[in-house]
Amino acid sequence: MFKYCINKVLELIPTFVGISILAFGLIRLVPGDPIMLLLGERGADPEVYREMQASLGLNKSLPTQYIGLIKNLARADLGTSIISKRPVWDEFKDRFPATVELGMCGMIFAIVIGIPFGIIAALKRNGPLDYFLMGTSLIGFSMPIFWWGLILILFFSIHLGLTPVSGRIAIEFDVPIKTGFLLIDTLLIQGHDKYAAFLSALKHLILPSIALGTIPLAITARMTRSSMLEVLGEDYIRTAKAKGLPRRQIILNHALRNALIPIITVVGLTFGSIITGAILTETIFSWPGIGKWMVSSITARDYPVIQSGIMIIATCVILVNMVVDLLCAWANPKLRGKY
Repeated sequence: MFKYCINKVLELIPTFVGISILAFGLIRLVPGDPIMLLLGERGADPEVYREMQASLGLNKSLPTQYIGLIKNLARADLGTSIISKRPVWDEFKDRFPATVELGMCGMIFAIVIGIPFGIIAALKRNGPLDYFLMGTSLIGFSMPIFWWGLILILFFSIHLGLTPVSGRIAIEFDVPIKTGFLLIDTLLIQGHDKYAAFLSALKHLILPSIALGTIPLAITARMTRSSMLEVLGEDYIRTAKAKGLPRRQIILNHALRNALIPIITVVGLTFGSIITGAILTETIFSWPGIGKWMVSSITARDYPVIQSGIMIIATCVILVNMVVDLLCAWANPKLRGKY
């Protein structure tokens, strides 16, 4: 197992190199000069332009700039934002808990609804309920996040007035940041306002979580149905039925438990993609996470933020996928292959 882990880590090196090249090159193909955007009307002064270009290292050749990026990443130096003048790592730390909180709530929504949907569809195979649930899952999988998010805002926030439109919490609450997760920080407030603040934070999470969790919900439901159908046809399920065991015990203790391995794999891989899906969701709901941060940085051509942000996001996704692979290899030694 140890050798398998080492080989998995070594296989990630070419992936990181490829991501770094894409992160460095793609943003430079986008029209726009970060210095001109930063200077605005003062951009006509050639002397000021040259000074800023030299201070940011943009007067060097592209290969030299790329080598500098790799050296900085090797030293765990993510650079400094052109716009805010703050270290990129500090900006990332401030925003990452918001994205994780949203992603976890989205996955909880997907799992709590998706797995029961899949179980029911498997038990009612080829029936009207099966077709309805799987058809709904297919629609949910096919809906673009930006369109679905706007529909949720128009219906629940504007038409019904049940949920806030954007942000993480109402402006009247001043919550000291301790963990970065508002659902936790609000409960750490001293006084009676903490429950009102918690409720406000929870209301702000509802629509973004639904928008972000709809596609994982559809994937989880369909995978649960497929895995349950496979398990329900096994001999030990027929034996359990022949013994006269209660139907609920057969489904939960025998069928679902053995069907969970592929479900856990899909949920783990989907959780990695939640971070990328958060970019659209956070932009629509003005959620102050890394997705919205990346979009605003691309608009401003903030090269250090974009490059380092893409590398951090890619690292998170790759690590989640690697952990899922290792857990599967630990559970099933056949997956380790020649290692």
